[in-house]
Amino acid sequence: MKTRFLIDENLPSKLKTAVLLLQPEIDILRVGDVGAPPLGTLDPDILTYLVSSQRLLVTDNRKSIPGHLADYRAAGGGQMWGLFWVRPSASLGRWAEEIVMVWETSEAEEWIDKLDWIPL
Repeated sequence: MKTRFLIDENLPSKLKTAVLLLQPEIDILRVGDVGAPPLGTLDPDILTYLVSSQRLLVTDNRKSIPGHLADYRAAGGGQMWGLFWVRPSASLGRWAEEIVMVWETSEAEEWIDKLDWIPL
């Protein structure tokens, strides 16, 4: 199965646009989009959504997400479909290129329960 993505609301909305310009077939949503959690959704609810929608999260939230992930796993939550933290030193264009590269070269199952950085 191809990887499906959810971009956290704290990242620029232009990231989704940049990804789709490079590869219009990617299934990518941003928090606040139709079919995605609404803006302002709490992190634990985002994690639950990711499991039910089988999406990999792209975020720069390194403050609260690790703790929420630990709580989620301790509570017996389902498998995560992956999480990418964006490297702040990289450009939006580079983040988009990396998302496309992941989509083109891997399957969603390869990212289950993995946390990584983009650029990789």
